[in-house]
Amino acid sequence: MRNLMTLFMLFLFTAATISAGAQNQKFGHIDLQALVQVMPERATAETEFNKFQSDLEEVLGEMQQNYQQKLTELEQLGTEASEVKRNAKITELQELQQRIQNYQMTAQQQLQQKQAELLTPVFDKAEQAIEEVAKEQGLLYVFDMGSKVVLYKSNQSIDILPMVKKKLGIQ
Repeated sequence: MRNLMTLFMLFLFTAATISAGAQNQKFGHIDLQALVQVMPERATAETEFNKFQSDLEEVLGEMQQNYQQKLTELEQLGTEASEVKRNAKITELQELQQRIQNYQMTAQQQLQQKQAELLTPVFDKAEQAIEEVAKEQGLLYVFDMGSKVVLYKSNQSIDILPMVKKKLGIQ
């Protein structure tokens, strides 16, 4: 009987400890994209990205203009031009068209790389600030509400966006 009473008391103590620990767990949430949108570093990165994109588009425009010029030259040859000359112009146009297509694919890859290069430090800074605020607030987890992965959010979950913005000096 005494062992049963001791076992029962141990069970109650364990249950009370687990229950108390569960009540102290704190969770937070943030919309990471909303945070990044208001960061001044994102605006700087976007400006630099747009400049890079414009430069690539300018080169592409020059290539397309050159293609149109060669096409016009082919059309102006007329019927008196030899077949050899006409075939040479057609081959030149085909090669130019292939170069344009290759450039478009390469430019798309360069744009993706540039975007990642410019935005990675912005996201890293945001995540660092989130981590600091989470530690300061004693949070166990912080969920990104922008990803729509969290299916339920209690009112007890702390929205840390205002605190992170303050930590980053953003109004």
